[in-house]
Amino acid sequence: MSAPLCFVSILLAWMAGSRATDYNLPFMEYLDNGNLVHLKWGFDNVQGNITFQLTVNTTGWVGFGFSPHGDMDDADIVMGGLGSNGSYFADYYSIGEKMPEKDEEQSYTLLSMTENDGQTIMTFQRPIETCDEKDFHITAQSIKLIYAYGATDNIKYHGRFRGTKEVNLLNYMPKTIPPDARYLSVKVDKITVPPNTTYYHCKVMKLQDLPTKHHIYQIEPEIEHQEVVHHMLLYHCPSFVKEPYDKPCYMGEIGDACFGVVASWAVGGRAYELPENTGIPIGGTQSGTYYRLEIHYNNPQKKEGIIDSSGLRLYYTDKLRQHDVGILTTGVFPVSHMMYGIPPKAAEFHSYGICNTSLFSQLVDPIPDLQVFSVLLHTHLAGRKVRVGHFRKGKQIDFLGVNENYDFDMQETVNLGSIKTIKPDDEVIVECIYNTSDRTQSTMMGLSTSDEMCLAFLFYYPAINITSCTSRPNTTLLSTTADQIAAYQSLMNALPQVQYISDTNYNSSVYRYGTVRNVMGTPTAACKSTNAASRLCTSWMVKAGGIILLLLSIAVM
Repeated sequence: MSAPLCFVSILLAWMAGSRATDYNLPFMEYLDNGNLVHLKWGFDNVQGNITFQLTVNTTGWVGFGFSPHGDMDDADIVMGGLGSNGSYFADYYSIGEKMPEKDEEQSYTLLSMTENDGQTIMTFQRPIETCDEKDFHITAQSIKLIYAYGATDNIKYHGRFRGTKEVNLLNYMPKTIPPDARYLSVKVDKITVPPNTTYYHCKVMKLQDLPTKHHIYQIEPEIEHQEVVHHMLLYHCPSFVKEPYDKPCYMGEIGDACFGVVASWAVGGRAYELPENTGIPIGGTQSGTYYRLEIHYNNPQKKEGIIDSSGLRLYYTDKLRQHDVGILTTGVFPVSHMMYGIPPKAAEFHSYGICNTSLFSQLVDPIPDLQVFSVLLHTHLAGRKVRVGHFRKGKQIDFLGVNENYDFDMQETVNLGSIKTIKPDDEVIVECIYNTSDRTQSTMMGLSTSDEMCLAFLFYYPAINITSCTSRPNTTLLSTTADQIAAYQSLMNALPQVQYISDTNYNSSVYRYGTVRNVMGTPTAACKSTNAASRLCTSWMVKAGGIILLLLSIAVM
């Protein structure tokens, strides 16, 4: 495509999608104590590009970079500004406390440079994985970010106008709990954990009475026995649950109907804070609602005498945020007696759960676009990979979550790099890949740790009354032998899926159709050309959320 035609195509797409630009930069941090240096960022996937927007209270030059130690040694830096002759911007590297040198390989692309109300706003982009040894390698670990700026456009020693802050860019977890923060402690009280490999305990209760609506903004685990607490879920109960109890789960009690996820935690996870414009609603019209705390105890050594009081701490505020958050359970319907088995001796076996959002209108109408921002992926011991495909009009357009190295002991709610929009009629397919090479018996889908699950909890806004959307193959076939694995896999993939949709009041619908679609291969990191012209018209970048950035890139070249 020629440059003029490329420009016209980008311009037309930008005019349709420019309002979505904030979706590209969902994360933000002040890098200094005085709130004068503000960084926003976002990314499409960990194999793609990462975009930054640095706002500094100056009309002079600004600099930003990555440092192994928080200083200038071996730092990867960009510097730029808006001078009398227009914008200037370049990629530098530093080998000590002296003026950085311009990098021969310019891995960063300037998207825009503006000045407004005494601030310089620099928006730029780079591949997460570059091929330049002088570029800092961005990973899912905390990184020391450095900044500096000056009062003029003459780049020179910054003096006191510098600083550093450690931030995890690819799995960002903000920490904004004020010293006077209020929280609800939702815990079991000195229960006896039986010496069983798997035990589920449920406590049905009301929360503290909050006469007006509040928002939960952080979920923190309170764990007394780390060695046995595997995961915890707090569910919203339907209106017909009116009595508390404290006993084993799934024994036919009315509280088994409580399945609207409000908060979650799994082994290996940390405290999870929601984005600053979102909150999980509690109180107000829901003040009389009962909730069910479910704790899964995994006790493979069958230890006796464990008395536990674990649970969740829910930080909340009466300063309501912009969006009410919902959590949608997707994946394979987790009831063993209606499920097939995963065969033994399988090096790689795939299970699929589908969710066709066109079915939501049977229980809720109208259905808005759902903006997904985080995901918690869940299988048991045989799980090796989990991927959540996003389909529109029968074709995959994205992933809503990918873990190619699933670890049973490290399950964490992960913030996505950008907002993913599920439109009415879209499909979500959760794919789980298992390894049962060391097993001699079939593995059933079920609650036990030795059973398997395949679930993805999608955090989204605005909240709707749908709580779960899962499926299972339309079969009662339980398993197969090891020498028939390939044929069995093909059969499972070809069978129609029975879909289950539930709402907050336990109204359910069952739909006996649905197809497992092919999930595309996970994108892999690769060296990318840093030639700006060659990048502008690559097809994967031409989408509404990214077009404005491309247009700005053209404008400043």
